[in-house]
Amino acid sequence: MNQMTEDDKYFLKEFLTSVFTTSGVFIVFIVILVVFINVSSGGEPLKSSVEVVDKYKECDIIRYTPHQVAEYKYFLHCPKYRDSE
Repeated sequence: MNQMTEDDKYFLKEFLTSVFTTSGVFIVFIVILVVFINVSSGGEPLKSSVEVVDKYKECDIIRYTPHQVAEYKYFLHCPKYRDSE
C-alpha cells in the first residue's frame, strides 16, 4: 500500500497553507480594488457624455466621450439633410 509519510503530510500541509494564503491575499486585493473604484467614482456609474462643440455649415459637430475616459469621437448631426430624404 501507498501510505503518506510524515514528510509527505508536512509538505501537503505547507502546500495547502501557501495556496490558501495566496488566495486570501488575492481576494483581499480584489475587494480593496473594487471599493477604491467605487469610492473614486463617487458611487455613481460611469456615464458617457454627448455635447455639441461647434457648427459646420448647417450641421452640429457632436463630441461623444464614452465612460469618462480620454477618448473622443466626433460626428456631424445634420437634421436638415436627414429630413429631406
